[in-house]
Amino acid sequence: MIQLQADSLTKRYGKKSVLNGISFSYEGTILGIAGANGSGKTTLLKCLTGLLKPSSGSVTWQIEGIIINQADLKSHLGYAAPYIQLYEELTVAENLQFLSDLGNHARQSDLTGLLKTYDSAEFSDSLYGNLSTGQQQRVKLAASAVKDPSILILDEPGSNLDAKGKKLVEDMVHDYSSRGKMTIIASNQLDELKLCDKIIDLNK
Repeated sequence: MIQLQADSLTKRYGKKSVLNGISFSYEGTILGIAGANGSGKTTLLKCLTGLLKPSSGSVTWQIEGIIINQADLKSHLGYAAPYIQLYEELTVAENLQFLSDLGNHARQSDLTGLLKTYDSAEFSDSLYGNLSTGQQQRVKLAASAVKDPSILILDEPGSNLDAKGKKLVEDMVHDYSSRGKMTIIASNQLDELKLCDKIIDLNK
């Protein structure tokens, strides 16, 4: 069981407040963060995962009743987002192998399976920088799954994907949910938010 608690999260940039005292608790498997562009979805994700320090408030993660500190949280996360880039000068396969080697997680056979699962096998030997935006998004999703994380963070996961790619996102989320892992989806797309069992609406 994975539990997330946010208490009075606030984030200010100078005099501008992006998040204003957001509090919620969650212990399901698919959490949605909804809101229009500029509403603070990405900022909230970054605060929840330790990529950004809130101006005030706190975030607490627990896995099987054990509190996870910020230093260890990264090892439990998989993250796919427009602002997280892979190495353009490496091939798709080399990027995934590099990420695997960082944590000594996946065997070569596992990486081959990932490429097939995320519909990226046919361009695995192509440079990441030479791919279309849709192909790059597929690879980002595969990269987020390399270490089979307990917590999956997807920021606008359907961005630049066709219908087949969006079905891939849906299958990914359902797979993680079926195995008791937690996925957090930040989106303003109804088809993605319909996957969630709870939604934090930043428009309200």
